[in-house]
Parts: sequence; structure tokens; C-alpha cells
Amino acid sequence: MTRDPEAAVRTAKVLAEAMPYIQRFQGRTIVIKYGGAAMEGETLKSSFARDIVLMKLVGVNPVVVHGGGPQIGRLLERIGKESRFVEGMRVTDSETMDVVEMVLGGLVNKEIVNLINGHGGNAVGLTGKDGRLIHARKLTMTRSRPELDAPEIIDIGHVGEVASIDTGVLEHLARGNFIPVIAPIGVGDGGMSYNINADLVAGKLAQALEAEKLMLLTNTPGLLDREGELITSLDVKGVEALIADGTIAGGMLPKARCALDAVQGGVHTAQIIDGRVEHAVLLEVFTSAGMGTFISRRAAP
Repeated sequence: MTRDPEAAVRTAKVLAEAMPYIQRFQGRTIVIKYGGAAMEGETLKSSFARDIVLMKLVGVNPVVVHGGGPQIGRLLERIGKESRFVEGMRVTDSETMDVVEMVLGGLVNKEIVNLINGHGGNAVGLTGKDGRLIHARKLTMTRSRPELDAPEIIDIGHVGEVASIDTGVLEHLARGNFIPVIAPIGVGDGGMSYNINADLVAGKLAQALEAEKLMLLTNTPGLLDREGELITSLDVKGVEALIADGTIAGGMLPKARCALDAVQGGVHTAQIIDGRVEHAVLLEVFTSAGMGTFISRRAAP
């Protein structure tokens, strides 16, 4: 085996650069919403799992919340059931909810747990039903139409929103040095199951845990301006202005609102980052370059 002194020096510089960030985030909680392209392809899945394990090893407390919409859609197609959406929300009848629980709480959740554990971590898979983690209520959707005097109420079935969060089970896992991996399924009154948007769950969990940081992995570099250029930093007023003038729209709108709610609810910062980049999580947390769009309550001085 031949030695490469230059490569060794580069490695040492990377470690030295990471040290102040490791010191800053030791003992702090970071909630990561894992989804989109980052969940597709063995290389990206492996790099994500290694990032999470390394974070835990250096004293950070990662909490992973995952999606799984494409996987749900593929299984519904295999059983001959059509996927229907209303304003981006999956219409979830009782049969579809059974599939959602099977895919999110079973197949996808356990795959992520196995990946993290395969890289030396101690991950535990949960849904919002475990330890009364996520109490949900039915999401009420309305749609205004010119021909109607009042907004139309749309029933999309077992789709919910977060009513409250009990962090007890997560605090217990943190004391045991475990990494929680959470499927966004909540339980309502009477034991009813609800499918909840994973970004929304991640944001509410970050607030309940008083997290240092919320990270949302996406399929874009971050929030973009009207010219398609990355916006690297925004405060609350900046996000609100871009939503108001339509710069932030479409699929990025719910992510931006989730990040906005999180920082207004006490989370120190939120990042919207590109999950298609290998080791995106480590690059954001432990390097000066960072990734994606950084959102804070106030503009940097």
C-alpha cells in the first residue's frame, strides 16, 4: 500500500474545518426530512445513512422523518387501485390507508433503519402511533368556486394534520443513544389512522423537540429566484415576500411554509437542501460552504 501525503493533508484539513461545527452542534437535535431523489438509488441512500451515523457518533442527535409517496403509488398500481390527488394531497380511503401504513410504517421505514444500522448506527423505526408520538386530526380542505356562495368542503379521507406531539418516546430513545426513524402516520380520536405530509411532521417535531436545525431534503438546489438562481439565505420577512409575489410557488411552497413555521415556532434555523448530492447532510452541517437555502428568524447582522 502506497502512501499519499497530499491526500492525507486534504483529509486533515476537512476534519479541522469540521471541528468547530461538531463543537457547536454537540448535544443538539437536528430533524431531517428524508425523501425525494435522496431515497432513490443505492449510492444516495448509502451516503445518507453514513451521514446520519457520523452525526450521532460526534454527539449530534439526528431525528429522521421520511416520506414515501412514489413507493405508495407503485404498490397501489400493482394492486390495481388508482391514485387520486386533490391539490397535491393523496385521497386516502380506508383501503389506501392500509397501503400507506404497510409502505411507510413497514417497507420504507425498515429499509431506512436497516441502512443506518448497516453502517454502524442504532436506528429504531417508529410511526406516530408509537408512544402516542403524533396525535392527529382530520385535515379539512375547502375550495372556493365562483358558482358557489360558500367554499366547497372536500373530503379526502384519512389525511390528517398534527394536533399535538408527545416527545416522551423520542427523549427515551435519545438517552439510549438510538436514532429515531419516523413514518408520518398519526393517530386520532378513537384510534383512527391518518396519513400526514412528511414535511409538516418534520417541522412540528422540530418545534416540539426545540431542535437546533430542521433540514428538508428536496429535488432542487434549494429555493430559487425568478432567474432560477439559488437563494442562499433568507429571513422570515424575505420568505414571506417571495411567497407573496409568487417567486416561491408550486411544490416548493409547502416546504417553504414548513421551514417558515419551524423558525417562527422556535427552531433556530431551517435548511432546504438538494438531496441529489452525495453527503448533502454532512456538507450542510459540518462545512463552511453549506448547502441549499438557509432560513432564520432574522437577517444576519
